[in-house]
Amino acid sequence: MALSDQVADHTSTPLPQRLLSSLAVLLAVLMVILDMTVVNVALPDMMGALGATPDQITWVLTSYIVAEAIVIPMSGFLAERFGRKNVLVVSVAGFVVASMLCGQSGTLFQMVLFRLLQGAFGASVVPLSQATMVDTYDAQSRGKAMAVWGIGVLLGPIMGPTVGGFITDHLGWQWVFYINLPIGIVNLVLLVAYIQPTKAMRVPIDWLGAALLAIGVGSLQMLLDRGNVEDWLQSPLIVVLGIVSIVCLATFVIRSFNRRDAILRLNLLKDRNLATSSFLIMAFGVGMLSTIALQPLFLEHLLGYPASTAGLVMAPRGVAVMMGMVVVAALISHVDSRWLVFFGLVLSTVGTYVTTRTYNLEIDQFWIILPTIVQGIGMGMIFVPLSTLAYQTLPKEASDQAAGIFNIARTIGGSLGIAIAATILTRASQQNWRTLGGALDPYNPALHAWFNATGLSASDPRAQQLLGAELMRQSMMIGFIEAFGFITLSFLVLIPFVMLLKDTGAGSPYAPASTK
Repeated sequence: MALSDQVADHTSTPLPQRLLSSLAVLLAVLMVILDMTVVNVALPDMMGALGATPDQITWVLTSYIVAEAIVIPMSGFLAERFGRKNVLVVSVAGFVVASMLCGQSGTLFQMVLFRLLQGAFGASVVPLSQATMVDTYDAQSRGKAMAVWGIGVLLGPIMGPTVGGFITDHLGWQWVFYINLPIGIVNLVLLVAYIQPTKAMRVPIDWLGAALLAIGVGSLQMLLDRGNVEDWLQSPLIVVLGIVSIVCLATFVIRSFNRRDAILRLNLLKDRNLATSSFLIMAFGVGMLSTIALQPLFLEHLLGYPASTAGLVMAPRGVAVMMGMVVVAALISHVDSRWLVFFGLVLSTVGTYVTTRTYNLEIDQFWIILPTIVQGIGMGMIFVPLSTLAYQTLPKEASDQAAGIFNIARTIGGSLGIAIAATILTRASQQNWRTLGGALDPYNPALHAWFNATGLSASDPRAQQLLGAELMRQSMMIGFIEAFGFITLSFLVLIPFVMLLKDTGAGSPYAPASTK
């Protein structure tokens, strides 16, 4: 596409239509991303209704994540073959229908099946909405546009436990899914009315490569999601999934890197900004998603907070994310984007490090909320510049494919982070349980002091129960601190990689001429 055509695309669209199209994709992204975490707090209620065990009910989450991961890399091809607007409309409509079916589910099989459909339909929404925002705004406005789009991507998982806890406590778990109906209808009206259509083309596709990618990514996601539950390499299932994912993904990369008909055009990673941004967003997802997964467990399991209260305590992080994005939107046109990412990583590192020093079983809510605010501002400052820099040196026609690469990296990073953090928590808790338990002997003065404080004796059966429960709480507390220490390190080691990014600013060769 000629440079003049790109300029015309930006300037010929009236501002009100651009704003309404932005609202349409933001609403779609928020609905789809929110559904990834809003279900988590409803799982205990769903267990009884569906007759599932704690291990079985986790398939409600696994099925959605695996389906999403398989379809995301194919979103670029779908947009080219059927037109971006058409794919978005079908995706949102299918997502809403699948949500209604989830709410109607009476068995675990039905729920898992409909969650697979929900994840498959919703997968294309995030990358294609990002590509829509990239193409709708010129280089000068793109940073602000990415800030608006990022609200949906970041607020979804952060606010999920808050929204899910409120809905489950007051309306019932079915409404976690039914709430998508009114939102989806409004969203469909906006998409049909205000999203600019793109031309559908008959593009060739390497079906064998597509199958390799789908099997490889699906196996990898299932491995990451089930690994801790299955005890990793001690499970034949995990070993098989690991072999399948390595073989399929390696074969796909070798086969597809320079193929013009590849389902995912990996040769775009020759662009330094896209490659570095994709790596950074994947590594950033490790820290962000693991933090969001761990904190509800800490608040509810160790501190005994009800789901709705835990959600309210975590809500300030969402407000802080919006604050960070507002700061970025104001500065991104005037400041080197790499500095925004740098300071965002510093704030995320500091906020997480504080949790390793202040979290304990008697912690005041102030010290729970304060680090999350610092973290949230940092997260908001990281996401928007990375989303902008990823496309800055790419031609416009590569937007859909680049969005697929960028978002599959984000998705895998989040799954990887949750898997690592859960494993650290589990194994550190077990190790600390053995270490602390070894100190419970009759000659330990601290044990005698505890007996005196509780009025119990060593022969009292209640003493053994209370000691066992307290030992587990203390062991898990140390496990949480070690897991947050890993997250701190995951943010810290990313800081030097920021310098690999190239900020071309208004001088991008693909920016409209008016910005040069």
